[in-house]
Amino acid sequence: MGDQYQDITQPYNIIKKKNTNTLLICDHASNLIPPKYENLGLSEKLLSEHISYDIGAAGLTRKMCNLMNSQAILSNFSRLLIDPNRSVDDPTLIMRFADKFIIPGNRYITNNDTRMRVKEYYNQYHKKIEDVITSSLNDNTVPILISIHSFTRKFRDKIRPWEISILWDSDDRISAPLINYLECDNKYVIGNNQPYKGYLRGDTLYTHATSRGLPHVLIEVRNDLIANNDGQETIANYLSKKLMQVINANKRNLSKIKQFGTRSH
Repeated sequence: MGDQYQDITQPYNIIKKKNTNTLLICDHASNLIPPKYENLGLSEKLLSEHISYDIGAAGLTRKMCNLMNSQAILSNFSRLLIDPNRSVDDPTLIMRFADKFIIPGNRYITNNDTRMRVKEYYNQYHKKIEDVITSSLNDNTVPILISIHSFTRKFRDKIRPWEISILWDSDDRISAPLINYLECDNKYVIGNNQPYKGYLRGDTLYTHATSRGLPHVLIEVRNDLIANNDGQETIANYLSKKLMQVINANKRNLSKIKQFGTRSH
């Protein structure tokens, strides 16, 4: 099923590289649900769709990781099990409904099961991100966090015009020049904090980057553009080149911890 991983022994996959200051993060890389949850009562078809994971995002992340000589951490569980890109007190942490579909295995979830999912999946995923960041800082390197997501072209009868979108909060050290490069190319329709906002208190980048002043950006790619290997190769080459242009042109500014605050509430 798409980007599903076979290893269910740990809630993340990590790609390690030496001598790099970039860390790619893919929160919704996998549609895997451990057998004990019986697919949360959903069909295989539904688990292969966007409500379960970000189609193409894992393949894109791995390819960009190689092109940029970057480390990467990818989730190894479906967002329907628990969404790592939410705070633990967010009501959408474990979705009972997703895109008009009832999630049977979540509908009557107990507090105990919620705590177990937080402990076994959510916390371990975030601890691994924290460990990599801490290791980098201990080596006197300020890591640059790049989060990779994908979105659907059509959502509830509305067609989204964007093909690649850049999401950001208050720190625009990467987002501003990246948007400029992408728009000047006139190759893709570029979104700026569309179709989502880049500031959600308690999400992955808020937790690991915004709150501690690390440079970061979130990139959303329309999933039909990266649904297969060729599409992933094309977008990976394009985005990696643009990101490296931004990073190389702003090395001094991106090598510092800076507090910009947040627009989230």
